Amino acid sequence: MELSPALRALLEKQTFGHVITMNRDGSPQVTLVWVEVRDGMPSFNTNQTRQKGRNLARDPRVMMSVQDPDNPREYALIEGTAKVSTDTAIDQINRLAGKYTGTAQYPNFQPGEVRITVDIEVARVTGRGPWVA
Repeated sequence: MELSPALRALLEKQTFGHVITMNRDGSPQVTLVWVEVRDGMPSFNTNQTRQKGRNLARDPRVMMSVQDPDNPREYALIEGTAKVSTDTAIDQINRLAGKYTGTAQYPNFQPGEVRITVDIEVARVTGRGPWVA
């Protein structure tokens, strides 16, 4: 599903996402993430060994909620399938650090850690705002 121009604009703001993945026991796991649009899809970055990374390796179903920082009553809930890659993950986390902290490099990178890029292939968008059809 292609992102609407309004949803793309929301994700390009300094908007935080809440990513929901499924733990092994079926319970939800929620994490705050930095977001961007990459190759036309909502995208975020994480360390491969964090819970959300482990969950997505096992079950690629993912949801992300984003709230408009300029109008907190408006939000989008994005449902889809995670496409995980390590290819450009370091570049992405540095780009996101620039967007959210103004630094040229991600300040918390640890030697040896494996970063992953998670692009969300969108299946459905709900919520409240101009991005909902």
